[in-house]
Amino acid sequence: MYQAYKYRIYPTSEQQLALAKSFGCCRWFWNYSLNLCHETYRNTGKSLSRAAIQKMLPQLKKEHEWLKTDTYSQCLQVVALNLSTAYKNFFDRQAKLPKFKSKKGRQSITYPQNVEFQDNYIKLPKIGLVYYRRHRDFSGEIKTVTVSVNPDGKYFVSVLVEDDRVNPEKSAEGKAIGIDLGSTHFCITSDGSKYKNPKNIAKYTLNLKRKQQKLARKQKGSNAQTKARIKIARVQGKIARCREDFLHKLSRKIVNENQVIAVENLAIKKRCDPTSAKDAPGSAPRHNNLAASIIGDGAWGMFETMLSYKAEREGKTYIEVDRFLPYSQTCNICLNQVGSLSVNVKNWTCEHCHTTHNREINAAINIKNEALRILRVRNLPSHDKCQMHSKQELGTSSTANLRECKSPGKTSVLLDAIPSEDGNLSCSNSYSIG
Repeated sequence: MYQAYKYRIYPTSEQQLALAKSFGCCRWFWNYSLNLCHETYRNTGKSLSRAAIQKMLPQLKKEHEWLKTDTYSQCLQVVALNLSTAYKNFFDRQAKLPKFKSKKGRQSITYPQNVEFQDNYIKLPKIGLVYYRRHRDFSGEIKTVTVSVNPDGKYFVSVLVEDDRVNPEKSAEGKAIGIDLGSTHFCITSDGSKYKNPKNIAKYTLNLKRKQQKLARKQKGSNAQTKARIKIARVQGKIARCREDFLHKLSRKIVNENQVIAVENLAIKKRCDPTSAKDAPGSAPRHNNLAASIIGDGAWGMFETMLSYKAEREGKTYIEVDRFLPYSQTCNICLNQVGSLSVNVKNWTCEHCHTTHNREINAAINIKNEALRILRVRNLPSHDKCQMHSKQELGTSSTANLRECKSPGKTSVLLDAIPSEDGNLSCSNSYSIG
């Protein structure tokens, strides 16, 4: 399978200058090709293929000598590949339309070949030997090597390798857990555990605000403005590392302790994007700025992705259940459903069995029960599934739909390159993640 390893590198001043030229050449070729694709589509109704983009390189190198001298030729070939892949993902509705790249953000180039690792150094074409912090070894065939620099000035190299390992066969035999994501607590599990929301942005809000105010007073285009922007990027990088550290540790703990992991399919992009859906006339707005900021700070999508690939790598079952079922309003004992519950209500008593429930723990238990129900039905022969649904009520309420009678269900799409976490990300300058 494919696996990515990320290392911190420390180029010299001359090497930083050479890398900056390579970043600029690849960025220019990307913007030039993207603009040409737009013009071609506007004039002919068709776009350019990858081969057509790559055929332009010889003539462009004659017109612009720096494309030939300042960057490795294979890096420009990869730009054409990435642009064609970006358009393919756009037409498959997996991503947005490709955008032009700016020199102010994160920069990266990819080497598909001719990269060598020598002890604590990595040899890059037209760059030379660059020292990297070798905090772990990797094995397998090297596919690509991507060099990147963050806005805070830190350089990294990501190595994609293909090894002989295969994922073990999935099994649902063992302990199951349901997870309910929230705002006050980051997540609540069906066994009663509550994990506090770290609120990383709130911890650094004042520091970030002061640095942003100083940036606003700097003269545009001056060196002082550049230095102030780097200071802001360092704070934002610290927030990102703290968030990743928390999510990696929590997801690793949950995957190690459980065999079946169930969460809600929350459609996070739609909840955070105010333009994703139009509100019906006279209805309350679907987008809430406060809720969107909480979801973004907690990185719910990243957390679910970590649970998914870590469970898959260890042969454990990760399942997402329907988000439209009333998990918090249904008694997990007798399946009695209350009419409605205010958001402020944290505990409620079932009128049928007189059991007092904690709203969040009850929801997590119902999520787990719904996931176990789906797994039981999937293991039944196809002709027994609809008979079971017609004879008895399943799931967390009588209105739960048996999707397996109509379709095989949803499947999670993961990247071929599986990230690998290693140690405490907030305490080290080098770490592994895809």
